[in-house]
Parts: sequence; structure tokens; C-alpha cells
Amino acid sequence: MNYLLTSHVWRQDHNGFSHQDPGFIDHVVNKKADIIRVYLAPDANTLLCITDQCLRSRNFVNVIVAGKQPQPQWLDMEAAIKHCSAGVGIWEWASNDRGAEPDVVLACAGDVPTLETLAAVELLRQHVPELKIRVINIVDLMTLQPQEEHPHGLSGHDFDALFTTNKPIIFAYHGYPWLIHRLTYRRTNHHNLHVRGYVEEGTTTTPFDMTVRNHLDRFHLFGDVLDRVPKLGSRVAYFKQYIRDRLIEHQAYITLHGEDMPEVRDWHWPY
Repeated sequence: MNYLLTSHVWRQDHNGFSHQDPGFIDHVVNKKADIIRVYLAPDANTLLCITDQCLRSRNFVNVIVAGKQPQPQWLDMEAAIKHCSAGVGIWEWASNDRGAEPDVVLACAGDVPTLETLAAVELLRQHVPELKIRVINIVDLMTLQPQEEHPHGLSGHDFDALFTTNKPIIFAYHGYPWLIHRLTYRRTNHHNLHVRGYVEEGTTTTPFDMTVRNHLDRFHLFGDVLDRVPKLGSRVAYFKQYIRDRLIEHQAYITLHGEDMPEVRDWHWPY
């Protein structure tokens, strides 16, 4: 059985609060691990790979979550096939920690969280260029569980190699944040894991404002990094003021124009 969920919580241009509940994922994850599979496609090519995999499978309940609105294309088809085969991995082209220890890990699962995470990475590179950032994208949610609990789960060694054993992890997730904590509570670095996701805030509003209301937007993710990397020192106060000012500008703009600011609406990966 294949579920394709395309009308999700992060686009409420018309529906409003009645359509805001990503809890179906939580419900499905309660079922037997040898049957359940949950996939969150960050772009069109990964969606094609996941769908092909699911349609060829037998005796599983596959849940695929991918919005129906236009989204950036992050991976070419070859890269998408490799990423979906693994289910989770470092996006090297968005990271700058190769050959060194990361100062922070930015993880994301879902199309909107991936977009906001990469926009936060750009802010960090712009304001704190010396910061070493590792970006991890999760397309197969079940890889977060220990290998002993789910067939797709990562071993403890592989999980630690990706997420480190002692660095802060900022995790932007499509649904309710506590599901990620539930899946990872036995992992070595769980105490350093901070998850952003849907927290029951919203109304009929702009796409970016939905993320702002739930603190999943690029500016809040930027602030989460500032709060958890001690080496930034006294500069944090200036960065926090920048974040506050941008959020005030956002609110004023959508109130006046009814749509997101052009620099948000037309943002693209610059590197």
C-alpha cells in the first residue's frame, strides 16, 4: 500500500488551520517496523526515485510526503539515486567541513525544512564564514532508528559518524518535533539534538510565515546555531539583532502585501 501525501501542513494559502496536522506520520510509525516505511522527498528527482522503489516493493505500507508546489531541484538524478539508496547522507555541496570537525550539524527531513535549512546555511556562511557546517538530509525517516529496531535503521557507529558524538545538531523536520526525539532517544548524541518542526501554530497565511510561526524558518534556525556554538562569543548579540529585524520586516511586508518578501519568495542556493 502506497500513500502519497501532497497537501501538507506548510502551505496554507487557502485551507487554514483545519488542514494543519502532520500526525499521520506519527500514527504510521507506531506500526510494525518490518512493514512500515516513511519517505520525505526534498525535491522532484528524489521523489521519482522513492516512488519507483515503492511501486516495485511488496508487502509494505509506504508513506511518501512531498508537497505539490514548485520547489528547488537540489540533486541531479544520479545523485538522487545514490541518496535515496542510502536514505540519509551528507550533502557535501552544501557543507564546508570536509577534512575538519564540524562546529555544528544541520539536519533536515522534508521539502520545506530542507529549503529553510539551506537558506540558514547561506546566512551562516555570509555572517560566520569560518564556521564549519555539516548538512545532512534524511529522505528515509526510518534510518534514524537503531538498526536493532528497524531494518532500515543506521548502526550506532554509522549514526555517530554522520551526526558526531559531541557536536550540536539542529534538525529541521516536516512534522511534530517529538517524533525525531522518539526515534533517536537511544543515540549517543541525543542530548545535543535540537528539533524544529510543526508546533500547532498557523492560519491562512503565506508559505514562509507558516515556517516563522512554527520557528522552522531560516532565521530561527540561524539563531539556534548561534545559541549552541560557544566560539561565536560576543558577536552573537549583533546576529540576534539582525534576526529580530528581519522577522519584523517579514511581518510588516506580508501584512501590507499579502505575500512573502521577494528575497524569500525568490531565494535560490547561491553557491
